[in-house]
Amino acid sequence: MTITSASRSEKITPFFIVQFCLVLIAISAVVLRRGEWNAPRIVGLCIAVPAAVLFFTARWQLGKSFSVTPQARELVTWGLYSKIRNPIYVFSALMLLGVLIALQYRYAFLLLVVLVPVQIIRAHQEAKVLEARFGDEYRNYRKGTWF
Repeated sequence: MTITSASRSEKITPFFIVQFCLVLIAISAVVLRRGEWNAPRIVGLCIAVPAAVLFFTARWQLGKSFSVTPQARELVTWGLYSKIRNPIYVFSALMLLGVLIALQYRYAFLLLVVLVPVQIIRAHQEAKVLEARFGDEYRNYRKGTWF
């Protein structure tokens, strides 16, 4: 079964609100930080802000199918999910990259060294669960999408 949309009340969950607040705090830390507005700060924000918008767009589109552990509630194949199987992972990594560039904490980039492999592992786990539940429908979807 492919999901096409869900009601607003199904999409805005307490966890969605927590995620939104954390992202808002991270981007605010960059904007409100003292110091000059140099190239890394501007470039970082130019990466982080659109990535945050796309992250929340993907999160909105996923709706109630979002879970912390791999589950196969419904196969979401519309919106950003029509092109990218895991847009939340892609855009959260880009958002973190942008924030780290803007804050200019070199050693904080080690977070990405941990985050990206963890997200790749999670994506593979989720793919197994979705393939087990949706079979050919998922395999066909997977052929036409990236990551």
